[in-house]
Amino acid sequence: MTTEPALLLMQWLSPAYPVGAFAYSHGLEMAVADGHVGDSATLSDWLCDLLAHGGARSDAQLLACAYRADTPEDLAEIDAIARAFCPSTERLRETDLQGAAFCQTTADIWGDTLAALTYPVALGRASRLHDLPLDLTLGMYLHAFVSNLIAAGQRLLALGQQEAQQRLAALSPQMRAATEAALAGTLDDLHGASFAADIASMRHETQYSRIFRS
Repeated sequence: MTTEPALLLMQWLSPAYPVGAFAYSHGLEMAVADGHVGDSATLSDWLCDLLAHGGARSDAQLLACAYRADTPEDLAEIDAIARAFCPSTERLRETDLQGAAFCQTTADIWGDTLAALTYPVALGRASRLHDLPLDLTLGMYLHAFVSNLIAAGQRLLALGQQEAQQRLAALSPQMRAATEAALAGTLDDLHGASFAADIASMRHETQYSRIFRS
């Protein structure tokens, strides 16, 4: 395999790609305010749960299903399920706005025909259009997802750069497991059981003082 697929995915998933991922915490800001996440260890636990049972795991499954979609009708159904699967207004806005920004930017640069899709569905579809390996796409998407939340944790907690990178490296097995589950799964395997994260995203909608949009 050449380096081109990896380079393209690095560009798409870079913080410099204008999807605004840095503005969202996926409910983490509320979890910190409520005391559920207070240090690097509890942040790691929170992220492990998201990878095994929460938004990271379900997003990976949706991405894989979108990649495999053979018709526009199949893709539209997957996108509708992705929207219905969001547990709160802010989580829906997060995936909707990031997805729309990704579709617009990617269409402008590469000329892809992409409707306004939710973020993981958009990335899955674009990866299929460019014949990128699904396993690589999933792995790099999950790495970007976790990296963004660790960066959010650095702004919300007393978490230094070195420790943040240590925590990111330590989560590699969980990211690999989520990738393998998405590769083997279908829409029938879509599930979510990270209730604390879901409730945090709902409570964040009315949090008085905040720096993130979700």
